[in-house]
Amino acid sequence: MPQMTEPMLNEFRQETDVTRRVLERVPADKLTWKPHPKSMSLGQLAIHIASIPGRLGYVVTQQDRLEVDPNGFTPTPPKDLKEVHDTFEQSCKDVEGYLRGLSDEAAVADWTLFVRGQPAFTLPRIAVLRSIMLNHWYHHRGQLSVYLRMLDVPVPVIYGRSADENPFA
Repeated sequence: MPQMTEPMLNEFRQETDVTRRVLERVPADKLTWKPHPKSMSLGQLAIHIASIPGRLGYVVTQQDRLEVDPNGFTPTPPKDLKEVHDTFEQSCKDVEGYLRGLSDEAAVADWTLFVRGQPAFTLPRIAVLRSIMLNHWYHHRGQLSVYLRMLDVPVPVIYGRSADENPFA
């Protein structure tokens, strides 16, 4: 395995367990619920979280650039929770392969994001994986924990205790 991606893959594996715990709390009967009209629905947020690693892992490891439409992103709501969980498991499996197959040379090669035909940024591929695949994933997982709290669903342990669970008790 390439040395540069090994620490990221280890972190990803730990965070997979955390994310799975949060996704397992999503209530099946609330997938269309939104905390605000401008917000994604619970289902849209859950499917987005489920697919982030695999989709971004693919784009960043298999391509040198991506053109995005800033007005065109709206996750398609899932049919049900099974779709969310199946998407998550496949996404995690895919990332394992992408990171294992990424050479150290490719990890430090430049990757560019374009918006409306203009470069938004160019960074080493490994930095994009860190910021867009992992940090972006954690950001949305945090949003999901707030959605759960607003729905009065017990929030699982993420990093230490939550108001609902204490792994140290």
